[in-house]
Amino acid sequence: MKTLVIAEKPDMGRNIAAVIEPKAKNARTYIEGEQFIITWAIGHLIGLAEPDAYDDKYKKWNINDLPIIPEHFKLKPNPKTKDQLKVIAELAKRSDKLVNACDAGREGQHIFSLIQQHLKLRQPVQRLWISDLTPETIRKGFDELRDGSEFVNLSKAARARSEADWLIGMNGSRAFTTKHNVLLSVGRVQTPVLALVYDRQKEIDAFSSAKFYDVEAYFKQGDSEYKGLWQGERIQDEEKAKSIAAKVRGRDGIIQSYEVKDTKEYPFKLYDLTLLQREANAKFGFSAKKTLDLAQALYEKHKVITYPRTTSNYVTEQNIPQMHKSLEQLRGTDYAKWAGQADKKYVHKNNKSVCNPTKVEDHHAILPTNKMARNLAPDEAKIYDLIVRRFLSHFYPPAEYKVHTIMTEVEKEEFKTTIKQLLSEGWKVIYADQKKDAKKSRSKKSKEDEDEAQNEEEVTTPFELNAKEGVHCVNSEAKEKETQPPKSYTEGTLLKAMESAGKQIEDEELRDAMKDSGLGTPATRAAIIERLKQVGYIVMKGKRIVITQKGKMAVEVIRGAGVDLLTSPEMTGQWERRLNEIAKGTASDENFMANVKKFATMIIGKVKVQPRVAKESFEEKETEAAKPSRSRKKTTAGQKENTASGTAASTSKKSATKSAAKKTKTQTGGETGQTLPPDQLTSKTKMVTAGIAPCPRTGCEGTLIMGRRGYGCSHYKTGCTFVIWKDQFGVSLEPEDIAALAQSGKTARSYTLEDGGQTREGFLVLLDPETGMIGIGS
Repeated sequence: MKTLVIAEKPDMGRNIAAVIEPKAKNARTYIEGEQFIITWAIGHLIGLAEPDAYDDKYKKWNINDLPIIPEHFKLKPNPKTKDQLKVIAELAKRSDKLVNACDAGREGQHIFSLIQQHLKLRQPVQRLWISDLTPETIRKGFDELRDGSEFVNLSKAARARSEADWLIGMNGSRAFTTKHNVLLSVGRVQTPVLALVYDRQKEIDAFSSAKFYDVEAYFKQGDSEYKGLWQGERIQDEEKAKSIAAKVRGRDGIIQSYEVKDTKEYPFKLYDLTLLQREANAKFGFSAKKTLDLAQALYEKHKVITYPRTTSNYVTEQNIPQMHKSLEQLRGTDYAKWAGQADKKYVHKNNKSVCNPTKVEDHHAILPTNKMARNLAPDEAKIYDLIVRRFLSHFYPPAEYKVHTIMTEVEKEEFKTTIKQLLSEGWKVIYADQKKDAKKSRSKKSKEDEDEAQNEEEVTTPFELNAKEGVHCVNSEAKEKETQPPKSYTEGTLLKAMESAGKQIEDEELRDAMKDSGLGTPATRAAIIERLKQVGYIVMKGKRIVITQKGKMAVEVIRGAGVDLLTSPEMTGQWERRLNEIAKGTASDENFMANVKKFATMIIGKVKVQPRVAKESFEEKETEAAKPSRSRKKTTAGQKENTASGTAASTSKKSATKSAAKKTKTQTGGETGQTLPPDQLTSKTKMVTAGIAPCPRTGCEGTLIMGRRGYGCSHYKTGCTFVIWKDQFGVSLEPEDIAALAQSGKTARSYTLEDGGQTREGFLVLLDPETGMIGIGS
């Protein structure tokens, strides 16, 4: 008998096989050697069954049938990947041991556990727990395989997360949808995240701008010149500001106080996934999902970075030698000019800004591996560059400054000046080539950003004053300013808010402490944001996240029902903390699930007695500019990114319509939501044609027919939920496209498609014959 190794994806399986069975035979769906058989799961092969698996009555949505609380949750294989599940089942019969080689995290553990449970695998299990896919790490990982029993609590936490999402998603979505006759997706994590966006928009809408005036004065002493800002109560009277400016202009003054302080700036923390996503969004405008996908490709396909779905910004003592090896490798690359001057002495076990084992749980910070990066796509190279520069910066000394703080008095008016004089660039030399780009981006910043900038000047030339000598005010002026409203969320700032459960926490240590009680996990946050786009709750305007009318009303009806806790970031963050405690064995999964069931029951009771809101309240007032485009033309420069995962929309209404029938089911462990029957989704729109193709859904004998907004099954009244929306990825699908998708799983022609704010050529493929979800293929 042989040992069966189950990896999460084919690439990972092939990487493992190349190390442990280099002469193995490749049988396409598995690789077999002398000791090991290596196969893979292709993500989630199994999920939780839909409500109708428990009772046929749940095929129709009826609020009187709620809550749905299964005594035992049933599992359902993914129809698209059922053949691979059969392969694993057959291979297991020839194996006396199993190795769980799925991703080393909560969701990877869940994928394996579901396979084990569904196939009733009884063999002893060992766990491969590694942070990168280089041959050295894989070899070491197999030498140090851990007993599967060590991960029982992690499996419990993963199952609890999945079942809790099902209970809240299924019950909440069905309750609010049937009560208000509008598809409303509700989720344990997505709803409080939406509430964050809603509350920020309310703050912006309620904000009233006010004018004020700053007085700036320019001083000279010998060869030294500097600018000062008037100190006093905020001036709202323009004449008063101009009077002060005139009063000091051309006058002599004294230096009231002059303090010089030596300071050091140390490199920024190594990346965890959320920090990487935030910075990629700020610098490149990448969505959270896009950054995750790029990082996953760098890890899995190119093997040039360590495991990306990490919550830690630190490493352990065991990682230090590997970091030194990676530095040596970089000395033979395009990074040689920085790697060559880097000094290993700065990265050691006593450097707590790098090495802090108490802040490393499952995985350390994201690091480059010692594998050479070759043939990276342009966007992959951008993410790799962020990671490498951050890594290299820790092998350099701190940047050193002299900070000059000056209080100048002229005609009894006080002005404050702060000047940072750079003495040594230290680690900042690694970013020196980006200063020009930074200056360009600063020149494009809005007045709002300029106003918020601190009154601090950085200089590279020597600066010196004599505190005992006078100064001369060579010029002064009154500048009109305006108070600014809170900023709309970007994906980067929303990720930051999710990490701290919506709390505005500036202190880094306190924010780190909140990581266990954030909204979602690094692995799921991108999927949550994408979900909000797909169901039409938010749209992107440039980098800004804008809540739609449907999104606003969703929050208002949920709060109006008296279930504010469902929108509470803090409470949901505490749930996430409890899941982390379950994983550590310090909390009970049974108690957690009992509380979730009570909460789901309470939601139903509240919604049942809630007055119905008019359907029109959820709809945007459509303008000509906002009408959906049905062309197949390329995206113009003026068009904005809407989603990065599967649906592109030019308005919130279009986005909501296209995505309405999608299940809230993500490969990274997102929330489970609903599929509304097509008759409700289309407001009982009459189908106008018939007989396009047989319905692809397993066991369904209906045919696909065309409605106003999509192509659904003729058996929708008896429960078939299959639907393909007409407008997706920037194209409008025709009946012949639907026929090809239904019959061959792929369109017969290629298109210029919108994908995550970019355009590319490709075919459309049917990803899920049960729901009608489509994606881009080659």
